Amino acid sequence: MKMRLFIIVVLSSIHQFILAQDQVTTEAYKQAESQLSFNTSPHIDRMNVRPSWESDEKFWYRNLVEDGLEFVLYDIEKKKRSTFDSKSELDQVLKEKAEAPSYSWRKEILSPDKKKVVFIKDWNLWVRDLVSGEEKQLTTDGIENYGYATDNAGWRQSERPIVLWSPDSKKIATYQQDQRHVSDMHLVSTNVGAPKIKSWKYPLPEDEKIIQIERVVIEVESGKMVRFDMPSDDRRGTLCDDIACSGKFDDNQWINDGKQLVFVSSSRDHKVAQLRIADTQTGKVRDILREEVATQYESGQGAINWHYLEATDEIIWYSERDNWGHLYLYEAPTGTLKHQITTGDFVVTRLKHIDKKAGVLYFEANGREEGRNPYFSHLYRIELSGKNLKLLTPENGTHSIRFSPNYKYFVDNYSQPDVPPVSVLRDMEGNLIEKLEQADISRLVATGWKAPNPITVKSADGKYDLYGLMFTPNNLNPKKKYPVVNYIYPGPQGGSVGSWTFRPSRGDHQALAELGFIVVAIEGSCNPGRSKAFHDECYGNMGINTLPDQISGMQQLAQKHPYMDLEHVGIWGHSGGGFATAAAMFKYPDFFDVGISESGNHDNRNYEDDWGERYIGLIEEVDGVNNYEIQANQLYAENLKGKLLLAHGGMDDNVPPYNTNLVVDALIKANKDFDLIMFPNARHGFGADSYYMTRRRWDYFVQHLKGMKPPKEYKIEYKRDPRLDRA
Repeated sequence: MKMRLFIIVVLSSIHQFILAQDQVTTEAYKQAESQLSFNTSPHIDRMNVRPSWESDEKFWYRNLVEDGLEFVLYDIEKKKRSTFDSKSELDQVLKEKAEAPSYSWRKEILSPDKKKVVFIKDWNLWVRDLVSGEEKQLTTDGIENYGYATDNAGWRQSERPIVLWSPDSKKIATYQQDQRHVSDMHLVSTNVGAPKIKSWKYPLPEDEKIIQIERVVIEVESGKMVRFDMPSDDRRGTLCDDIACSGKFDDNQWINDGKQLVFVSSSRDHKVAQLRIADTQTGKVRDILREEVATQYESGQGAINWHYLEATDEIIWYSERDNWGHLYLYEAPTGTLKHQITTGDFVVTRLKHIDKKAGVLYFEANGREEGRNPYFSHLYRIELSGKNLKLLTPENGTHSIRFSPNYKYFVDNYSQPDVPPVSVLRDMEGNLIEKLEQADISRLVATGWKAPNPITVKSADGKYDLYGLMFTPNNLNPKKKYPVVNYIYPGPQGGSVGSWTFRPSRGDHQALAELGFIVVAIEGSCNPGRSKAFHDECYGNMGINTLPDQISGMQQLAQKHPYMDLEHVGIWGHSGGGFATAAAMFKYPDFFDVGISESGNHDNRNYEDDWGERYIGLIEEVDGVNNYEIQANQLYAENLKGKLLLAHGGMDDNVPPYNTNLVVDALIKANKDFDLIMFPNARHGFGADSYYMTRRRWDYFVQHLKGMKPPKEYKIEYKRDPRLDRA
């Protein structure tokens, strides 16, 4: 009897020991949570200078330091740095500023003289005098879905008007937008009682005609409207899948004291960009130059880079015609090319400033400095003639630039993903005036924080070097094996890494690593910031999703780092990354074991028109095959072998939830097991539910990729940086 009791006790102890080994503890999740940005950022001091210019020679900025806040006033002329314990102390030595005008920035656009705003009411455009409060109706013929300056269709839904004020505040350039003929989208809320239906215009690739804009100029004082003498334009821009990427009416420039407007008309498929000039008094329009490309035209990376030079009647134009993004100079009257301004195997990303008097351009570019990460951004200057190119920011890393009001100086914050920022002040020749700050991460390092590892691999076809980041556990044991999680965002307008600057946390990548995973983020071919050929690698077929590059990259990394266990590979992503994740699970089921697909645009026939039409082209059938349909994830759902979690917001008005429902329906019909989280009233990023999704993501990988049991219902608690409360 005693022997039987002893055996039972021993077996019970062994069972408890096995359970303990299979259980991930609450403490492990706390360690993971400690790597989220709201926990890491409070341990960094003096990170980045964001100058507020008091004058051309003075600026102030705020530092977060260990015991709270510090305010710094810097006098360039005297090279003097003064510190203050509070903003109120600083204000005592600053010039008293005029009271800022009161208006609703969410609904109104302020004039350059700050005396008027324009706004939309009942599909028409109105102006309000900020002094008298008087309101005046500028247009009267706007009707539902055929209104003025509207930005309320597709994935962008705003009450703000899209306009461009003339510099003298006397005119506005805008449009009357015809969206009556495009598709409708409907979402239904979840609530007690009758659900609420949200309906709005949402153009799709199947629409015969997309949203049209009829260009107009309105004289604010008289209300006189001049409609341009030209057919309506497709609602398209040269920079992103919208016509107001900057918040203003993009691709427009006032010249000649408001008597003329220079603008670009873009074709529906983004293959044609036509530069034009309009007489704002008569509405007559003249074509200046036209660029047509086989794939899609872009006017820059992060900024529109064309500009009309009034004094010389010339055009600075951006083109990737030689496989690299460069600046060209044209004669405006004839549209004749004078010469190429920038040349070489690098990418001009942003034209930052034009010194018209000196004939000098200041621009940011990627990939010019040999031996450096090609995504690192530097500032350069060059003469309009194309001569005397000069690097102004020599340090290795990504440089973020903020100019003084008179463009005599700039503040430069430079860093790398694993190297904290240094903030300096330079003149326009790049000469160092002062080292302002150097970020101090000593307190962060003391917590056990670990920087990501920059990685370089070859693309699957061997044509390109690919760059990325790898995150490993703080207590990494190289002799052990760790399952791998591939974070993916395939672009093509962005990539998995995102910013190549220093960040103490990148999403929950390091948090996942602390739970015993190797997390890998690779910028695949098809992402921007490199050559035109590189960006066009997946043109016409976004279903590629950079997945061959991701797989090949991880295989190469595993050869260098044997602790990477490629027998256990997970993948996750959001939005386009959700699309890529499901595609990975369906198309490469023998490589990827676990996937978490969030808010995916799984069938681009169900996503707003401009996205697919920019990167795939117009919808068409070739030899009886629809070019959009063959990329749709639901067609491949029957191939699922591993564990898949789908998640979507029920009120997602960017990527409507029906995209995920198509995959759900296909999985059910294929009799496949899968998991689903639907956030009933959440939008695209899940909002208040985002930390719940983060925890469920950790649980899913712990359970299905590590084969362990997560702590039950762990709750991530957001914490505000305590230093902000000591101000």
